[in-house]
Amino acid sequence: MARLKDKVAIITGGARGMGAATARLFVAEGAKVVIGDLLDAEGDALAAELGEAARFVHHDVTSEVSWQRLIDATLSAFGAIDVLVNNAGILMFKTIAETTRDDFARVLDVNLIGCFLGTKLVGANMVARGKGSIVNISSVDGMKAANGLSAYNASKWAVRGFTKAAAMEFGHKGVRVNSVHPGGIDTAMGNPYAEPKAEVNKRYAMVPLQRVGEPIEVAYTSLFLASDESSYLCGAEIAVDGGMLCGQYYVGFPGAPGL
Repeated sequence: MARLKDKVAIITGGARGMGAATARLFVAEGAKVVIGDLLDAEGDALAAELGEAARFVHHDVTSEVSWQRLIDATLSAFGAIDVLVNNAGILMFKTIAETTRDDFARVLDVNLIGCFLGTKLVGANMVARGKGSIVNISSVDGMKAANGLSAYNASKWAVRGFTKAAAMEFGHKGVRVNSVHPGGIDTAMGNPYAEPKAEVNKRYAMVPLQRVGEPIEVAYTSLFLASDESSYLCGAEIAVDGGMLCGQYYVGFPGAPGL
């Protein structure tokens, strides 16, 4: 397969989870990939696994200096940047009453400011070339709310809105910007205690597909947006959530699963 033949992609938070699945898929589809992450051991191991088509760069998405180093390393290794996947993110479970200002700012720093800096700095390189695709990984929690996730909700709603503003500013310059909104995904963030899949799925009984998602299922959506197949998508938002945003089944109603 070669859906990304001759394309160069940067993937932040790429050392594990959805980012790693995306890196593997992109390389399988013909891309050269630069993995940015703070997890050096995992990032080095993944780059070694993927071979000459991949590089790992230690990267802090909240730092403008780190972004410039990542861009320079990508251009040095592969000569261009065609795709950016702003995947890096953190999750914090705290009530509003428990959340400190520093807590809130930290989540916004990584999830939102990191996305802003990547879009701004990598986007400038793409605009100069007149082409590119930026994929911002938001969340279903950027389309709804959840108690205990106020900072995360705020950051992911903001990524959703920022994506649309960026699409308006960059689209006519040849750079498409779209967002992906994963639901529950079986990663270290979504399943921090590495529970068996059958146990995790019990928590998704009210979701139409009645199961947790897999990292590769999000990666395939990013692949579509990164490829020329999505050439008329700009400012779009795609939920990869097993139908979570449709609503919830009500037990006893017609068509509801037997619970």
